[in-house]
Amino acid sequence: LAAAIGAGLPINEPRGNAICDIGGGTTEIAVISLSGMVVAHSIRVGGNRIDDAIAAYLKRKHNLLVGERTAEEIKISTGAAVTMKEPLIGQVRGRDLLSGLPRSLEVSSNEIVEAIQEPLRLIVGAIRTVLEETPPELAADIFDRGIVLSGGAAQLRGLDRYVAMHTGMPTVVTESPQTSVVRGTGLALENFEVLKRNQAYLR
Repeated sequence: LAAAIGAGLPINEPRGNAICDIGGGTTEIAVISLSGMVVAHSIRVGGNRIDDAIAAYLKRKHNLLVGERTAEEIKISTGAAVTMKEPLIGQVRGRDLLSGLPRSLEVSSNEIVEAIQEPLRLIVGAIRTVLEETPPELAADIFDRGIVLSGGAAQLRGLDRYVAMHTGMPTVVTESPQTSVVRGTGLALENFEVLKRNQAYLR
């Protein structure tokens, strides 16, 4: 709910609004109407799981061991959710598992696409679950308005295109997605009735 408010969605209107907030540890998806959550779902998959997938790929494909911080840096500098005609190339440094010595190699954004398919599929699966449970009249609104992505991991290149491609719904990333929850929480506290009405969803 806070992410939807922070993203500027008109949640008080009698129409469906779909928000997907992808944080570090979890992804939370909700359909909101009349300031209340109609359908909501959460999974323990987020930016950290994407980082883990990158590290596992480098270990499996290149015998290169990297830490969480390095995997996150590669995700930010080179990562993408969909293949690119002109892929980005990044340098990654780690420890060679065969020699035990430090090693550097080039990795492309298209390799990262391959590396992170599993967590992306889980996120899209959760979005589809929410859409399938959404009442038909609100689902029609979402088809018109689209799905809004927020959270730090929503900044992954092409993630909006990936979600749109696998859900059939228009998808956009909100402005400053990494701060939408903070902004929304502040605004929600100014309207305490909204928080009270949705306290069952708040953790």
